[in-house]
Amino acid sequence: MRQDDKNAFEAWLWGEVLLLGLLGASLALFVAYPTLRTSYSLPALHLVLQTLFTLAAAIVALLTGVRFSVDGRRLDLLLSGGFFAAAASTLLFAIAPVLGGQALERGEAWAGVAGHLIAFGLIAAAPFTSGRVRSRERALGNMIAGLALALVAVWFTCRSLGTTLPELVPEGHDQPPFLLTGAFGAQALENLVAMVGFGLRFRNRGSDLDRWLALGATLMLFASLHYLFTPLGSSGAVSQGDFLRVLAYGVLLVGVWRAIRFSEFGRAVAEERARVAREIHDGLAQYLFAISTHVSMLEAGAPLETAVPRLKEAAGLAQQEARFAVLALSSASGSAPFDAALRRYVEFLTADGQLEVELEIDAAIQLAPDEQIEVFRIVQEGLANVRKHAGARRAEVTIGQRAGRRIVRIRDDGSGFDGRASRAGQGLKNIRARAASIEGGFTLRSRPGWGTALEVTLRA
Repeated sequence: MRQDDKNAFEAWLWGEVLLLGLLGASLALFVAYPTLRTSYSLPALHLVLQTLFTLAAAIVALLTGVRFSVDGRRLDLLLSGGFFAAAASTLLFAIAPVLGGQALERGEAWAGVAGHLIAFGLIAAAPFTSGRVRSRERALGNMIAGLALALVAVWFTCRSLGTTLPELVPEGHDQPPFLLTGAFGAQALENLVAMVGFGLRFRNRGSDLDRWLALGATLMLFASLHYLFTPLGSSGAVSQGDFLRVLAYGVLLVGVWRAIRFSEFGRAVAEERARVAREIHDGLAQYLFAISTHVSMLEAGAPLETAVPRLKEAAGLAQQEARFAVLALSSASGSAPFDAALRRYVEFLTADGQLEVELEIDAAIQLAPDEQIEVFRIVQEGLANVRKHAGARRAEVTIGQRAGRRIVRIRDDGSGFDGRASRAGQGLKNIRARAASIEGGFTLRSRPGWGTALEVTLRA
């Protein structure tokens, strides 16, 4: 374990110990003094809280399902299934039956208890799984379908048992039936297993999501213990356990959302690596290949007066491309300001006096990281076309605004061409593709004898 991860785990562990102590002390207070009023008969608030549980569990199920569709981890599959079962159980067995003002029937109440046992069981198993699933859509579909069938089977079973099941809150009794006590005890055990499992995963892997899941499982654990040790006075009662469950779902939502944001950042890093590899392949690697070819020609006995100038030219171009690549990548990564890197590139390009370039960058223009590298390459490609094909003496590069839109414009005083008669070269195709990659528009105006002007309109 790295030192940073070790410090993060120790900080989490001490926070967890403090939370366990506070929640344990409050629970002990209510258990030791039964005269304290621990529940309130508020059917309307009870229904509102059940709706919050359903929405929160459904959102967590959706977010973990999205994360599973991207990464394919079995952990996310079980989490998505577990929270889906929790949301469906609450909706079908606690909310829907009472929307018309009817009382909750015994079979439906017990079906809700059984559904939550299934849900917490899947969540408790999640931290002990590893690996990825290849067929993600099929696996997620099978999980949802299997849970739906299981909940339907639980509902039919509890409905068929009917009056043989005890009342959840018997009239005139302070203690719930033994079967309900056992069910809440099993839920508490499942939450304890989840808390320990996610804590161990956080210690071993240092994942930020595991820390939040362990915290949420801790709150769920004490919610179950409150249901176990402080019985409800009626089916519409609200107790401390309900508010702890609200906090637990809030923590879980924050943790899963952060995990998805980190996943997006990880994908962005992977895309950036792929882009760097593409830049090296398209630029520097081509010149290095040319150098290798000329060296092979020398080894084969090619005349020195022919091969050496070409070898020197290829080496110079490779050196220049390496400088350009470093400037482009440093500007995109934030280690060099974009405008400074672009100005240095223009200085390199115009050092031999063959082309004069006037560069104008609006200080108010802000470019996203992906826009910086593509705009840099668009300017590079455009000016390379000016040097190679336009026969121009002067070019203007403007990065500014017009009519509220950000634009990049390159104009030259070269020979120009008839766009209707001539097909676009590879350079212009590259510029068009780069503009499209950052959701920009591309226009080109040229006429023989009047130069060329190309313009890229950046996304809003």
